[in-house]
This record gives sequence, C-alpha cells and structure tokens, in this order.
Amino acid sequence: MYKISSIAAVLLITVSTLSAQTVLGKWKTIDDNTGVAKSIVEIYEQDGKVYGKVAEILNKDRVDAVCTECEGKDKDKPILGLVIIRGLEKDGDEYNGGRILDPESGTLYKCYIELEEKDKLKVRGYVGFSLLGRTQYWLRAE
Repeated sequence: MYKISSIAAVLLITVSTLSAQTVLGKWKTIDDNTGVAKSIVEIYEQDGKVYGKVAEILNKDRVDAVCTECEGKDKDKPILGLVIIRGLEKDGDEYNGGRILDPESGTLYKCYIELEEKDKLKVRGYVGFSLLGRTQYWLRAE
C-alpha cells in the first residue's frame, strides 16, 4: 500500500510540474519603453497550433482601442479579443512557424516563443530571419 501511495504522489508532483511548464495560459505583456504592464494575452491551443488573444487591456484609457493600422480582416477591429499570435507549432523547446501582430503598428511579424523560466515567456517577433527583430519577455499572469 505504501508503494502505491508513493507512486501516486510522484505522479501527482510530475503532472503538476509539467502543467506549470507550458506556454499555455495568461501572460502579462510589458511595454518596451516604460516597463509598464500593458495587457494580458491568453495563449491557447487550437487544432494542434498555438494562438494568443488579447484577453485584457490594463490601461483603462485604451480599453476601447481599435486596430486602425491593421490590414484585412483585422482592420478597425477592437484590440480587446484580437488574436495576435497565430499558428505557432511546437518545435523542441520553442513554438515557431507562425506570426505575431503588433496592434500598435498593424504589422505582422514572424514569431517564436519559448519559456525562459516557469513564469517568464520569451516572445520574439522578426522580419526575414530571427536576427532582425525584437524580443519581449512576458510574465505569467495570476
């Protein structure tokens, strides 16, 4: 009986650790210039790919903002609820092969994301190849 309890405890700890080691969930985005938290992005999986949408805008003056610079189907859509991470696929420790939308400029960039730490997500948007781009670090929202 002790052996079964020990195995169950180890399995529970392993499952808890693995679930904490995922890019899925809610992440707080940080403004590059001011260091102030801007929004909460919810990263989720759909049809085997990873997406992220703006779940909350933290600046109350920007809650009703729309993506005026976006093109196509995103033009003039509310930023709140907008899918900004699109179609990433797991590749080892990172997710890549998709795009990220900057709602401020309306620009779509190639993208990859990976966990730096349990509660710190590296988000890299780039043009062409990954050396020409910008990296942000998002913090897990609670």
